[in-house]
Amino acid sequence: MSFDELVHYFRLGGLTMVAILSSSVLALGVAIERLLALWGVGPGAHELGQTVARHLLRGDVAAARSAAERATTLSADLFRAGFERAQKTVGPALDAAVDRERQQLALKMKRGLWILGTIGATTPFVGLFGTVAGIMRSFKELGVDVEQGGTGGSAAVMAGISEALVATAAGIVVAVEAVVLYNMFQARLGRLNVELKLIAEEFVELLREAPRPAAGAPEPGAPAASPTPAPAPGS
Repeated sequence: MSFDELVHYFRLGGLTMVAILSSSVLALGVAIERLLALWGVGPGAHELGQTVARHLLRGDVAAARSAAERATTLSADLFRAGFERAQKTVGPALDAAVDRERQQLALKMKRGLWILGTIGATTPFVGLFGTVAGIMRSFKELGVDVEQGGTGGSAAVMAGISEALVATAAGIVVAVEAVVLYNMFQARLGRLNVELKLIAEEFVELLREAPRPAAGAPEPGAPAASPTPAPAPGS
């Protein structure tokens, strides 16, 4: 099919083809944005998790927290929330805080995917609407032709119907595109969620086993308090 034929069919589709083409461009835009946003999330989480675990295994909580605060990967918020909560408790509240941050991270990674699902579900119906409108237009032109004394041959009707079916075909193509992209991202997010859950569980276990400063002792890495000067003799 030549470029001129594509332009011809696009013009025949009218507003329906505009809506379908816009949906295709939107689906590709969402896919590219999500691909860039999720790029390196898994490797970054693994690398940061290994760094934090290495410091915690040595008992250096301050270095582990510093590594989490310097990190720019999306999963860094998960570690920061764990260190913040560990300052107060290492009980069930620590698990809840880390898991809550992990779920928020999952929502961030899933952002915008509903657009792909909506496009995949609706564009076939948009194309079908364009086809029905085209068939109605063809029969209307046939009736006008008959009223004006024309033969109203079936060839003209069949040509109009075949052109109208282009809208349905275009809607199906765009729907397949959106559904494939949606399922691809869903599979990738499912794998990332499992990986983040395993990393979070290991992090919480190591954080619980890490040595904690005694009551009244300064936190590792904090500046030591200056000693109180002794009173002068005779005061």
